[in-house]
Amino acid sequence: MTANEPLCRATGLVKEFSTGRRGLLGRSGTFRAVDDVSLEVDRGETLAVVGESGSGKSTTARLIARLMEPTSGTVEFEGTDVTALKGQQLREFRGGVQVIFQDPFSSLNPRLTVEQLITGPLVYQRRKIPGGAKNFARTLMERVDLNPNFSDRHPAQFSGGQAQRIGIARALAVGPKLVICDEAVSALDVSVQAQVINLLRHLQQEEGFGYLFIAHDLAVVRQIATRVAVMSQGRIVETGERDAIFDDPQHEYTRTLLSAVPRINPDWDAKRREAQRARNAAATLGRATS
Repeated sequence: MTANEPLCRATGLVKEFSTGRRGLLGRSGTFRAVDDVSLEVDRGETLAVVGESGSGKSTTARLIARLMEPTSGTVEFEGTDVTALKGQQLREFRGGVQVIFQDPFSSLNPRLTVEQLITGPLVYQRRKIPGGAKNFARTLMERVDLNPNFSDRHPAQFSGGQAQRIGIARALAVGPKLVICDEAVSALDVSVQAQVINLLRHLQQEEGFGYLFIAHDLAVVRQIATRVAVMSQGRIVETGERDAIFDDPQHEYTRTLLSAVPRINPDWDAKRREAQRARNAAATLGRATS
């Protein structure tokens, strides 16, 4: 990997699924969920991929993580094409790319303790656990603001925000260079979202890894993203720096997405208060003259 190469580059990714329906010639129909998607993530940056449900953003993330096989296209990680990796090479690649999923309770094995969950990736990687499993797990729990004394508990004994922190600790265990956050905060309460976003920022500053941040909440994206890629119907329709996308969107679909974001309009609020004062004054005058 040269200094000018991105950490991760996807080129011409396509993913088709069979619809199970047969046409006039007896052929099965297909649905193209990802259609010629190309993107790059640099070390230390956060690329947010946004779009409405069904736009293909989560499928794209799974293709990059090799959790799905692409119909065509390539994924390069640190200059190596990973789409054909197998065995130990694929295992090593997955050590460099980790995923934090939307629902921590469905992604964490309920039968395992926190210690087992956090150290599991190292076991899969066939690596020695530094300092022993318990000390390693407790150290990572402290880094994600969890009580290390709870390392022998199971996921069901934690809140949603705490369980997501377990998922983050598990992702950190193998020292990844790219972390894919697939709607990682969308299932959390607003106050917990803010805490987890701050944690993700802090960890990135410490470790220098890149984030591929999949989201539909543009308010969250504006807080964490460096760059933004907008997806619609399986294609990326616009990519740019965060402020450029939010302040001067070029594509009609991007403008439509942004128009749906609730905003507090100071001018409107001032006019509302002024109108209310006028109504109150009129009511007072009416009582005085009656």
